[in-house]
Amino acid sequence: MFQDREYFNSLRKIAVPIIIQQFVWSALNLLDVVMIGQLGDASVAGVGLANQVFFLLTFLLFGTSSGAAVFTAQYWGKGDVTSIRKVLGLSLGVSFVGSLLFTVVAVAIPNTVLSIYSRDPEVIAIGGRYLRIVAISYIPTAVTFAYGSVLRSIGNTRLPMITTVIALVIKTAISYVLIFGHFGAPVMGVEGAAIGTAVARVLQIFILIIPIYTQKLPIAAKLKEMGGFSPEFVKAYIKVGLPVMVQEVLWSLGMSTYNLVYAHIGTQSIAAVNIAGTIENLAFVIFIGISDACAVIIGNQIGANNEANAKRYARYSLTLVTLGGFLVGVLIWLSSGLILELYEISPEAHDFAIKVLTVMAFTLWVKVSNMTIIVGILRSGGDTRYALILEMLTIWLVGVPLALLGAFVFHLPVYWVVLMVAAEELCKYIIGLQRFATGRWVNNLVQHAA
Repeated sequence: MFQDREYFNSLRKIAVPIIIQQFVWSALNLLDVVMIGQLGDASVAGVGLANQVFFLLTFLLFGTSSGAAVFTAQYWGKGDVTSIRKVLGLSLGVSFVGSLLFTVVAVAIPNTVLSIYSRDPEVIAIGGRYLRIVAISYIPTAVTFAYGSVLRSIGNTRLPMITTVIALVIKTAISYVLIFGHFGAPVMGVEGAAIGTAVARVLQIFILIIPIYTQKLPIAAKLKEMGGFSPEFVKAYIKVGLPVMVQEVLWSLGMSTYNLVYAHIGTQSIAAVNIAGTIENLAFVIFIGISDACAVIIGNQIGANNEANAKRYARYSLTLVTLGGFLVGVLIWLSSGLILELYEISPEAHDFAIKVLTVMAFTLWVKVSNMTIIVGILRSGGDTRYALILEMLTIWLVGVPLALLGAFVFHLPVYWVVLMVAAEELCKYIIGLQRFATGRWVNNLVQHAA
């Protein structure tokens, strides 16, 4: 495996910018949580729950863009730029409609939405103020998602990386000034964090789109080039893309249900989960890069009719993330106490966070393996329907029932509930690995013109 220069050169070229982008995103998000953590448990919990709305939107957008990415990667392997621009048009249209709906709900009834997750009036009030401000960035985020996903699928991961890093630095700088009132600015607390986030996301769309069109990149499509789909093209797109969109929305609803359960256990519990989850996201950056690169590489190979290479590269990628997941999980466990010293939280929340982080550390390998199987392999091969069924059955028939049992029947502490939920990942891994071994996930979707 390690002697295959073609694979590792492609992996490095695509994965490294994604890893850098994800690392900066996670690191600055961690810094955001640390800054908000200075305001107390209720602020951490309120912002964390408000971000559940963006979390749901993100996975709607991720599902839309991932469906587009399946086609884009294979069309790029085939050399069909015209069809790639049509895929971009469809992705933009669906993303805009979804983000518009989320914006209206978040601006109109933020407290009502957050009351689903928490019964704490202080947490709801804080989260509601944050949510109403940050919601204005949802539509620009949708446009950025669509363009960025298509760019990565044609192997251009550098531009999305640069634009994301710039936007995140802007977000962190504004948040730092406004949360604490530095340089003569008013002390705004969580509203300052919301303004920083909203401004950065709005600016990011211009930072990304301007270079695409000024440099005349392959996806610099005119409006008329984003339309004109044949019925066969639309049918094929829906057949592959709809399961991905449904999967991401239902998956995010499942994750949101977990957070609802954790929040109902107590404010300290959801604060601990939010903190531990932020650290886990930082650990995920390498594996997101490998998984996304795997999807592009495999899609390109399938589009070029190199099925044997696609299967071999899939095997290489899965091996890398599984071994890496074990190593990074151990590092998290060893450093968890030191990391949590950064937070000004109650002793109870600190104790919960240590134990939740321990569970997350020792289940990291199976989570990143599942991400690679589903996102990097099954989807890139067009096996989106199987991926949908696998994800939904394990979350809703294993994970969610166990979470509800642990919290509301057995009244267990949050860290035991998190451990019970991890059974979902193990079931998913066993079934997904069997599907991978059959090779039936390989499907060439771009044999016919759009």
